[in-house]
Amino acid sequence: MLFYLQGLTMGLAYVAPIGLQNLFVINTALTQKRSRVIATAFIVMFFDISLAVACFFGIGAIMKASIWLEMGILLVGSIIVIWIGISLLRAHDTMDTSTKVDIPILKVISTACVVTWFNPQALIDGSMMLGAFRATMNSQQAVEFILGTASASFSWFLCLSLILNIFSKKFNDKALRIINVVCGLVIIFYGVKLFVNFVQLCYN
Repeated sequence: MLFYLQGLTMGLAYVAPIGLQNLFVINTALTQKRSRVIATAFIVMFFDISLAVACFFGIGAIMKASIWLEMGILLVGSIIVIWIGISLLRAHDTMDTSTKVDIPILKVISTACVVTWFNPQALIDGSMMLGAFRATMNSQQAVEFILGTASASFSWFLCLSLILNIFSKKFNDKALRIINVVCGLVIIFYGVKLFVNFVQLCYN
């Protein structure tokens, strides 16, 4: 349960900051009927979870094969994760409803795939953040962690879509700022945790 909760909190901190996926979901929730909003949420969470699993087990498995690679990625990963957190604390995002979301469902699927799997930043962040954690866990712990991460994606995109669709007129730049600050602090905490794992590995 502990590793599930870690995966849940890490997953929320990873997925919640405003990015391409969230902007697409937000714009849909603010402009489309509820059936399209829910369909879009499930499509986006499918691609998000598949990317998280690939990053977690892919780079994590490679790291397990070499102690030096594991140490290097833990160090670089901790620095990148901490920097991501600091960047979120400094960010001042604004609402953008200019993205075209009134599109056929097949276009929704292709767009969700592109903003997830063809987003270099998402690939790098996912590999460093999730892959680095995989290297610190055994198989059972890893399964619990990734289930928590998947639950975070499911909960976030579904709740975000429905809440925004219902209370669209009350969602503003201040709400985005609060989300980024909270997620930034959580990500910095986990970045420090990765650095501690690196230090412990150096002395083992």
